[in-house]
Amino acid sequence: MTTEQHDSSVYEQIRATDRFQELRRRYRSWAFPMTVAFLVWYLLYVVLSAFARDFMAIKVLGNINVALIFGLLQFVSTFYISWAYARHSAAKLDPLADELRGEIEKVEK
Repeated sequence: MTTEQHDSSVYEQIRATDRFQELRRRYRSWAFPMTVAFLVWYLLYVVLSAFARDFMAIKVLGNINVALIFGLLQFVSTFYISWAYARHSAAKLDPLADELRGEIEKVEK
């Protein structure tokens, strides 16, 4: 048996475990809804900018209008999502991934 065949069989075995499936479920249950939410938020900004120009042009404070606030909130939401994912990953994904990595390393030795 070659090393490549051995390596792939180890990964196939790990992939078939309930814990690996749990890791995938945890990742997907966070990443997919957050991706959809961000895309909806981004597209709302684009659509409002294209079709609701009067609304986006409303001045809020001095020369700061609704469009500028929405644009800045795009950056804020991006940083928030990154921070929230890092917390989620550290709490829910990393411990399980570390366990699985340890099992793979044991088998490969």
